[in-house]
Amino acid sequence: MDNFTFFTDMITEFVLLGLSSDPQIQTMLFVLFLGIYLLTLVGNLVMILVIRVDPRLHTPMYFFLGHLSFLDLSFSSVTVPKMLQNFLTQNKSISMWGCITQSFFFTLSGGTEACLLSAMAYDRYAAICHPLVYTMVINRPLCIVIVSISWAVGFLISLLNSLFIHKLYFCGSNIILHFSCELPPLFPLSCTDPIVNEILLAVSCAFLGLLTLPLILFSYSRVICAILNIRSSEGQAKAFSTCSSHLTVVLLFYGTALFRYISPASGSVLERVVSIQYSVITSLLNPLIYSLKNQEVKAALQRMLKQQKCASWYNKSCVILLRK
Repeated sequence: MDNFTFFTDMITEFVLLGLSSDPQIQTMLFVLFLGIYLLTLVGNLVMILVIRVDPRLHTPMYFFLGHLSFLDLSFSSVTVPKMLQNFLTQNKSISMWGCITQSFFFTLSGGTEACLLSAMAYDRYAAICHPLVYTMVINRPLCIVIVSISWAVGFLISLLNSLFIHKLYFCGSNIILHFSCELPPLFPLSCTDPIVNEILLAVSCAFLGLLTLPLILFSYSRVICAILNIRSSEGQAKAFSTCSSHLTVVLLFYGTALFRYISPASGSVLERVVSIQYSVITSLLNPLIYSLKNQEVKAALQRMLKQQKCASWYNKSCVILLRK
C-alpha cells in the first residue's frame, strides 16, 4: 500500500521558477532576451552562410567555426524559447518528459561545444607553430573525424546522464529554482537518493575537463611562446589577433561553466546568472567576436553583400529591359 501511494504521488510536470516573479520585470526580461535570441539567430546564421558561400573560407579553421555557430544556435534554442514563453504566461510548467528532453539536448550541446573548442585550440597551435606542415596535418577528412568525435562524446555524456534520471522518483516539490531543466537543479527534487546521478555528472564533467582542458592549455602555452619568439611587432600583433578571439570564447565558456558545475546547486540568483552567461550570452558573443576581430570574415561578408547588390541591380535591369 505504501508503494502504491508512493507511485501515485509522483509528479508528472515541473514548474520553472525563472528569473523573477514580478510581472513588470518579466516583461522587461522578455524584451531583453527576445532581442538577444534574435541577434543570436541572425549572427550565427550569417556566419554559417558566409563560411559556406565564400570559397576562401573553406579551411579547417572556418570549418570548425561553422560547426561552432551551429552549436550556438542549438545551445540557445534549447532553453530561450521556453524561457520567453514563461515570461508571458502564468503557467510556467513543463512536462517531465519535456524537462528530460531539454536537459538531454542542453548537455549534448554543451559537451560537444567543449570538445570543439579544444579542437579549435589545437588547430591554432598547428597553424602557428607548424605552418609548413599545417595543410598536410589538418586536412578536411581529419576535421570531419574530429567534429564527429566531438558530437559522439557529447551524445554519450548526455545519454548516460539522461538514462540515469529515469531511476529517480519525483514525488515532492516540483518547483525548479531555475529557468531551464539543467541537471543540478533537478537532483534536489528527487524523493530517492540522487548520489549516483551526482557522481555520474561529476565524473562526466571531470572526463570532459580532462579530455579538453589539457589540450587547450598545451596549445595556447605553445602558441604564446611562438608569438613571443616572433621578432617583428607587426607579426606578433597579427598572430595574437588570430588567436585572441578563440581564447576569449574559451574563457567565457569554460570559466562560467566550471563555476556552475563545480559549486553545489543552491538555486541562488547567481547560479541562474552564470547559467545565462554560458548558455545564452556566449552564443550571442561568439559570432560577434569572430566577425569583428577577423579580417577574413569581414572581407567575405563584404564580398557577399556586393554580390547581392550586383545581383539585385542585374535583376532590376533585366526587368526594365523586358518592360521596354
